[in-house]
Amino acid sequence: MFLVKVNCAALRGSIIESELFGHERGAFTGATDRRIGKFEHAHGGTIFLDEIGELPLDMQAKLLRVLQEKEIERIGGNNTVKVDVRIVAATNRNLEKEVAEGRFRIDLYYRLNVFPVALPPLRARKDDISLLAKYFIALYARKHKKNVNDLSDMAMKELTAYNWPGNIRELENLIERAIILSSGPTLNAIQLPNPIENTETAISISDELVVKTIRENERDHIVNVLKKCNGKIAGLGGAAELLGIPASTLNSKMSKLGIVKGAHY
Repeated sequence: MFLVKVNCAALRGSIIESELFGHERGAFTGATDRRIGKFEHAHGGTIFLDEIGELPLDMQAKLLRVLQEKEIERIGGNNTVKVDVRIVAATNRNLEKEVAEGRFRIDLYYRLNVFPVALPPLRARKDDISLLAKYFIALYARKHKKNVNDLSDMAMKELTAYNWPGNIRELENLIERAIILSSGPTLNAIQLPNPIENTETAISISDELVVKTIRENERDHIVNVLKKCNGKIAGLGGAAELLGIPASTLNSKMSKLGIVKGAHY
C-alpha cells in the first residue's frame, strides 16, 4: 500500500483541479502535455489531503463527486477515469464551525467524517513535548550538520510551560531555529514568543474549538443560508438551490430543526 500526499493549502486556486485530477494536452495555455493528477497516482492506494479545510467551495463540490462516484475527469477530457482510492483528510480548522458559517459543504463534511480522529492540541499533552523535541533535535542536527544531541533541563521546563498556539509545527520550527543558532552539543535555551501574545492567541484559538452537535451545525448553516437569500426558499437564487436540495426537503428540515420562517433570519 502506498501513500500520495497533497497539501491543499499550498495549491493555488488556478491549479488545484489540475493537481488533483490532471489535465489533457491543450486543455489550457501552457498545458503542453497530458498530466496525471494525484488521484490517478493514488489509484489502488491512499491519498492524504492535508489542510482540507482550505479547499475553495467549487473544489469541494468536485471532490464530493469523486467520493460519491469514485471517478475523476481530467481538465479538457471527455472521458471519466475510475479511481479506487482510500482518502485520509486532515485540518487544523473546526470543520463544524466552517460548515455552520457556509465555508465548508455540509455534504462533503458528512462524507469525510466516517472515522474521525481528534488530536488534542500540544498544550493538552505536555508529556509528548520531550519526545517530540528530541526527535526534532536529531532530525535538524543531521540536516544542518550540527553536533547537537541534547536539551538542558531549563530549556525543557520552558518548553513544557509554554502554551503552544502553533502546536507541533511551532515546536518543530523553534527547535530548528535553535539548532541553526547553536554553538554546542546542548540547547540551553529556546527562543519562545512573547508569553503575553501567546496567551491572547491561545484564548482566541480556544474560542474556536467550541463543539456543537451535528443538528446544531445543520440548523445554523440553514439559517445562515436563508439570511443570505433574504428568506427566499424556492426558485432561482433561493436557499434550496444553494443547499442543493429540493424546496420541499428544506421546508421539512426547517420544521424538524425548529426554524420558523421570518423569525430566525
